[in-house]
Amino acid sequence: MFTGIIETRGQVARRQKTTHGYRLWIAAPELVPEPFPGTSIAVNGVCLTVAESWEAGFCVDVIPETLRKTTLQYLRKGSWVNLERARTITSRLDGHWVQGHVDCTSSILAVERPPGEHRLWIALPQEFQQYAVVHGSICVDGVSLTIARLRTNAFMVALIPTTLQRTTLGNLRKGSRVNLEFDVVAKYIENLLRPYLRLFFL
Repeated sequence: MFTGIIETRGQVARRQKTTHGYRLWIAAPELVPEPFPGTSIAVNGVCLTVAESWEAGFCVDVIPETLRKTTLQYLRKGSWVNLERARTITSRLDGHWVQGHVDCTSSILAVERPPGEHRLWIALPQEFQQYAVVHGSICVDGVSLTIARLRTNAFMVALIPTTLQRTTLGNLRKGSRVNLEFDVVAKYIENLLRPYLRLFFL
């Protein structure tokens, strides 16, 4: 489990083709000597398992299923990524509950920079529109954010200076692809209520 509060940014030092997909070597000096092999870490919001540690960071294996469903397929040597280690049971929940299970990828429709502000408009796929609410939480590339404005096919998030400094979101441009994870609580509630909604509308 994660919270969407990014600990640091890492940089892809090597991308190695394997029989099971790719192995990514990610430099993250701020996290050394962790993370340890076998532990979970969120890379741009994708929950992965640490395969090995090295003196400057760690490496993870990314299988074809993950490559198809996330933006990790676009990572190359030199790419920057958002990193968050899995939380312990006594950790503060400063963001919201994030599983690291990406629901879909989407694209940046517009970047607005009025004085003192930095806003991102992100496309909202139709099949996930019911999970997006104004002032609700959403995870974008592993970052816990609040939906500030909502349209039928898009939503807007406003980035504070700390987010711009500590994450990769400030580097996004129109057309950039991002990972989206919607609130898991909303999905559980929908699943639990679905049988009763069917009865109600029969």
